[in-house]
Amino acid sequence: MQQVSTEYAVPMATRATVSRVQAIDIVRGLVMVIMALDHVRDFWSPTTIRPEDVAQTTVLLFFTRFITHFCAPTFVFLSGTSIWLYQQRQSDKMRVSWHLLTRGLWLALLEVVLISFMLFWGYSMVLLQVIWVIGWSMVALAGLIWLPRWALAVLAFVIIAGHNMLPNIQPVTADNVALALLHNGPFVFNAPPLPPVLVAYSFGPWLGVMLAGYLIGPWFKLPLPERNRLLRLAGAALLVLFVALRATNWYGDPTPWSPQPRGLIYSVLSFINITKYPPSLLFLCLTLGISLLLLSSVETATNRFSRWLRTFGQVPFFYYIPHLFLISFGALLWSIIDFGKPINLSFTPPAQWPTDYHPSLLRAYVVWAVIVLLLYLPCRWYQDFKQRHSYWWLSYV
Repeated sequence: MQQVSTEYAVPMATRATVSRVQAIDIVRGLVMVIMALDHVRDFWSPTTIRPEDVAQTTVLLFFTRFITHFCAPTFVFLSGTSIWLYQQRQSDKMRVSWHLLTRGLWLALLEVVLISFMLFWGYSMVLLQVIWVIGWSMVALAGLIWLPRWALAVLAFVIIAGHNMLPNIQPVTADNVALALLHNGPFVFNAPPLPPVLVAYSFGPWLGVMLAGYLIGPWFKLPLPERNRLLRLAGAALLVLFVALRATNWYGDPTPWSPQPRGLIYSVLSFINITKYPPSLLFLCLTLGISLLLLSSVETATNRFSRWLRTFGQVPFFYYIPHLFLISFGALLWSIIDFGKPINLSFTPPAQWPTDYHPSLLRAYVVWAVIVLLLYLPCRWYQDFKQRHSYWWLSYV
């Protein structure tokens, strides 16, 4: 999730004169709202089948999951862009490096100490996901920003285009866990007496995404027509590459698509059913391609919906923590009321689910809408608070 505001830690006297990039705030706000849907579905309406399993899923269930694929890559990508914009307002690059280092470590710590606790209702397991990789990508970028841009471009290209050539490390042991953290798909690592660690997001590919966002930062200083032209060209090129590689099943995703006996619509679902863990080249081509097109289209939006999204997009971390709290502990209360005991459906094997539990996408969508509406006024208050104050800790919240 994108955790770096485009205003970052700018002193109060400077903030008034710094105009934000509206397109970044709107697109970030949009994917934040969508992200909540996936988290609600996990806790309030998990299913025994994988939503992406085109042999068993329904169209609505598939797209309820698929639409949320755009969240993590857009967050991480815009984190890189925001870091570049922040760097342009600082005369001391060492200060930028220090802030990235400390903020990155802070985010990684919060993933382990706070977010895992909220999701598991305790410390039975530690979950490493998007906040973790954003944090460690910032730590890496604290050093990488000293390299020339051409070197960063080569590194980003090699990571994004080439990591699919690397095999998963199996089994993961104490001797190879560091390498597994760089590239593997989800895995559980046990190191008693510590709780098990579920690594959902490997660090390497997401660093490439953050670097890519950092590298396009200069586009947002160009005149709007030129910026939008570059964003559209880049977005269209990624989508063309996606279609060409996916159609041939030649390279870019470990799971090939195939015509489905259930009909044309499920063949289309198979075509766009791409791998997120770790994010394949085709996954990033599709998600970032569409995100770039959105970024090229909303800078001048003035309607109420765009202003509503901007509110969320300007306070991403303030939104992220409360939204997880409301979803997770709301599900805790719901399970006690409905099933007579607390049961974490998201992390409990289906065989242990209550016999009277039934998945309901309607329930998930209603809870999603309620939570987003509940968060709007607090986010608007915090947005105003940040604009009126310059406390040092605001850049960490």
